Amino acid sequence: MKNLSKIVVSLLSATALATPALADDDKIIVGFATAESGFMQAYDKPAQDAAMIRIKEINDAGGLLGKQIEVVNADTKTDRAEGAKAGLSVIDAGADMVVVSCDYDFGAPAALAAEGAGLPSFFLCAESIKAGIQGVGPNSFSASVLAAVQGATMAEWAYNKKNARNFYRLLDTWTEYNKGICDGFDWMLPRLEGAALVGEDTFKNEDASIAAQITRIKSLPQEPDAIMLCTMMPGAVSAIKQIRAAGINSMILNGSGVDGSYWLSAIPDLSNFYVPVQGSIYGDDPNPDVTAFNAKYKETTGGDPSSQYVYPGYVMIDVWAKAVERAGTTETSAVVAELEKMKDEPTLFGPRSFSAELHHQNSADYRIIDIEGGKPAVVDSWKISEPIPVADLMK
Repeated sequence: MKNLSKIVVSLLSATALATPALADDDKIIVGFATAESGFMQAYDKPAQDAAMIRIKEINDAGGLLGKQIEVVNADTKTDRAEGAKAGLSVIDAGADMVVVSCDYDFGAPAALAAEGAGLPSFFLCAESIKAGIQGVGPNSFSASVLAAVQGATMAEWAYNKKNARNFYRLLDTWTEYNKGICDGFDWMLPRLEGAALVGEDTFKNEDASIAAQITRIKSLPQEPDAIMLCTMMPGAVSAIKQIRAAGINSMILNGSGVDGSYWLSAIPDLSNFYVPVQGSIYGDDPNPDVTAFNAKYKETTGGDPSSQYVYPGYVMIDVWAKAVERAGTTETSAVVAELEKMKDEPTLFGPRSFSAELHHQNSADYRIIDIEGGKPAVVDSWKISEPIPVADLMK
């Protein structure tokens, strides 16, 4: 997390001096301390656009507790120090709930500001267990599904549906999200009888070359059935391109962080590449409500969803608003208590559960996207055979 610990120390000092504006009796305020610039904007903005769709739906239906939801914004600039300032800014503007960036490393400073002010926070789509109780505190949640579930899903699916037995693990050590994918893969692999890890390696997202890692893969007695690639944008494109350029044709499995067709022109003939998604942006989701949402998103924003990370933004507002309605107040402890009661709560993109132990999803019904000839399409759905225990998520 690089300098995050130093930021947290200064953040807590600043938070102690911050005095949030008094709540307005006529409205409910949601504060977005998210990236309006920098590379995280590609993740944050689509999810925030989806959140705004749900907010408008609620307002058009009469509001929340009879009040209109209003939004205040502050730009984190994809910078941890700026994230802390952005969190304090929306709190000072009277936020009843604080929304933070889509990644734990970049969203944590703003979430910690909310925690220090006694407010609930939601990561737009962070997928590290630290984006919640374990890394921020008891009032913090994430709207997405743990990265570990993605890694576990792809291992179990590839084993059962593609007959993969020999796996190679290639980890990009840049973020907690990437590590989480491989953690889930590591948890699942021993549960697959006859499956073997034939090699493992690491690289960094900014590495211009992974030639040494590729050489080690090619030196194996035989090509692995599958490569579990735990990475995200922007470095993912370079790594995938180099693997295929080296003549390695193994099935490549990744997490949801590489969903989207926006990058496929860089590898126009990419095939045998699979990712798990909460819903398909490609018009072929088996749930017609997802396709209907995609159309509404395009009508509202002027563009198609860029990746599955649009969807958690909608889910976040949906579950939070339900908790507020059930609590009859925006008071933090009451809202958190209602969220923690949710068990398989229906949402447009699958059920959501929270508990006093976990403010994340440790199991989910994923769509499996297969990219063949540079074209992505849903080929299957998969839910891991058992949820990943919190104790294993914390290892």
